[in-house]
Amino acid sequence: MNNADRGNRPLSPHLSIYRPQLTSITSILIRITGNALIVCVFLIVWWLFSAATSPQYFEVVDGIINSWFGTLILISSLWAVWYHLLGGLRHLIWDRAIGLDLKTAEYLGWAVILGSFLLTITTVVILW
Repeated sequence: MNNADRGNRPLSPHLSIYRPQLTSITSILIRITGNALIVCVFLIVWWLFSAATSPQYFEVVDGIINSWFGTLILISSLWAVWYHLLGGLRHLIWDRAIGLDLKTAEYLGWAVILGSFLLTITTVVILW
């Protein structure tokens, strides 16, 4: 193995010429949204903890959550839930070796992106 000719092996594409595919970007976003949801869970636990602690502390935390910034975080977290769910369903489809051709994989990627936004808007409209 030490005598193998390493000069004829292809090299990995360099980042400056590599074009990320939709499937790779959406898979990376699944991991990012999963980690972002952990932050949302801590926010909800903080809100519940403040409700169990004292009315004054709850007013402070509830004011933060009901502010424009808290609302933005909660709506973003709602989008992350839908995106993570749809991305997970896409991976379950791929685990069954269905939709692995390029055209279907691209279609599923766009379906995850558009579906997550549509479901977020629908959920906000219904719950608002």
